[in-house]
Amino acid sequence: MKAAIVGSTGYGGVELIRLIQNHPYLEPEVLISSSQPGEPLARAYPHLIHLSCSFEQLDMERLCTADLIFFATPPGVSGAWAPALVEQGKVVIDLSGDFRLDSPDTYQEWYKRPAAPAKWLEQAVYGLSEWFHDQIQTASLIANPGCYPTAALLALAPLLKEGIIPPSSIIIDAKSGVTGAGRGVKQAMLYCEVNENLRPYKLDGHQHIPEIERFASLIAQENITVSFVPHLVPMNRGILVTIYADNMNNYTRADVREIYRQTYEAAPFVRIHENGWPETKFVQGSNYCDIGYHVDERTGRIMVLAAIDNLMKGAAGQAVQNANIRMGWPEETGLGFSPLFP
Repeated sequence: MKAAIVGSTGYGGVELIRLIQNHPYLEPEVLISSSQPGEPLARAYPHLIHLSCSFEQLDMERLCTADLIFFATPPGVSGAWAPALVEQGKVVIDLSGDFRLDSPDTYQEWYKRPAAPAKWLEQAVYGLSEWFHDQIQTASLIANPGCYPTAALLALAPLLKEGIIPPSSIIIDAKSGVTGAGRGVKQAMLYCEVNENLRPYKLDGHQHIPEIERFASLIAQENITVSFVPHLVPMNRGILVTIYADNMNNYTRADVREIYRQTYEAAPFVRIHENGWPETKFVQGSNYCDIGYHVDERTGRIMVLAAIDNLMKGAAGQAVQNANIRMGWPEETGLGFSPLFP
């Protein structure tokens, strides 16, 4: 099956190239870059010198030669192009935030730009693979989750579904590597600014907050409001979220262990740490989400930790996982490799 990648020069785009190149049922037919059309792939990424393909200009006719289109683009691009592709019978998987929210007003409030038409916001299926598997199987427009929401929701969802934690008590302390900010040149991302530093950012409102709250509320069947604080840490890849919430009815560690075991026993990319804690190094380069938990009897709180590679399970890896689900291929296809270590 032929795949197109729009936004091929970004970190998420080149990770898609790596995965699709080694996928038994997909081939990277069209690589779109608005910044480097006509340039060979190896000029942007010399480590891919063995691939002879070049970037192309964004063009509807060319995109329609592919069967499956991935958008790894900044906000606003997929919202403008994806609806017409779906109407042409194509399957679109969007790695940007353009279709993750169901309200145009909410999207404009948090993303500071006009939203896609409401019809398409309502039609899009959220691509959190482990929780919306059935809907993904028949979707034409899949909104791939953000990196922070992937880790946070996979950790929170079992507790919310079982009603173990009160919705008003959730605090999410999140830390991400520098690739989460994209490949664009920014002063704040310079080596001397990031190295030997730990920086909180967007305390006044990160655009992933409404996404987390929307789908946490859907899973819990009640309104959820979270406190969310992201931090930038001096590493290339990885996200670690630490979540704190009150323990509603004195659930024990054994209770929590059983809930996570039952929830994710059939999920090939969720691994539960029953002894020890997740680390970003444990998932680097892989599509795994590692989850650990602690029931603190002294404070009456539950703590849950989740680690993912933000470019894999937080972006390209989950996009390929969703493609596998949508096309009826085994979920692990093209993704069944171990994390890189050290």
